[in-house]
Amino acid sequence: MKSRMKRYDSVSEYINDSPAKIRSTLRKMRVVIRAAAPKAEETISYGMPAWKLNGKHLVFFAAHEKHIGFYPTPSPIIAFKKELSPYKRSKGAIQFPVDKPVPYGLIKRILKYRVKEIT
Repeated sequence: MKSRMKRYDSVSEYINDSPAKIRSTLRKMRVVIRAAAPKAEETISYGMPAWKLNGKHLVFFAAHEKHIGFYPTPSPIIAFKKELSPYKRSKGAIQFPVDKPVPYGLIKRILKYRVKEIT
């Protein structure tokens, strides 16, 4: 597990430093984010991979021991409440368990929603 104190210079560095069992999932999430929001700027913010669009936070993700945290801001969590019902979530976060399939199609729809919201 990553040290919370470690600073990363890039999303690639963050992914490569993540546990081996979830690297491919993080890489695929990155591909889905880039495809759904091709104009978004990839960066590290708050110590985790983040994407910004028009200067506003679009989405973040983070590797944890038992889940991947996906942080799309509160509005899509409300808008996709029914589809997100199988997952633990809070006001601005969704937890995708590392031992279950990640709903990439849902992530793509959430990203499209966020892009529309920002633009």
